[in-house]
Amino acid sequence: MYQRKIPIDYDCGLSIAMEVVGSKWKFCLLDEISKGIKRPRDLVNSINGITKRVLQKQLSELEFHGLLGKTIYPEVPLRVEYYLTASGKAILPLVSAVDQWGLSFAPELKTILEKDSLQMEKDRFHQNDEL
Repeated sequence: MYQRKIPIDYDCGLSIAMEVVGSKWKFCLLDEISKGIKRPRDLVNSINGITKRVLQKQLSELEFHGLLGKTIYPEVPLRVEYYLTASGKAILPLVSAVDQWGLSFAPELKTILEKDSLQMEKDRFHQNDEL
């Protein structure tokens, strides 16, 4: 079994939050499930770039931490749907706030990344001149 190297600091709210929702995909999953997308196949299709393997791992972690519940329907083929628990619903205002911040920061980030890309291209050009 996995043995944690650094123990969780239960006196630090940020530490707890990062343990529970600190990944690239968890906020996206919570947001999509809150909008009614509940089946893994539909989640893969609605979240650009997530793989089935990563999706399954992230859903399992969110379920383990109590933010999601899972309903398994005894059908053929097996049908699974996820839903937000009370704790999952409680974090939605934070998810929404982060989404709004990201959308407002997007133009600035685009400018930063474009400048960085131009600088890298200039540096590469100058390196070729030196050869």
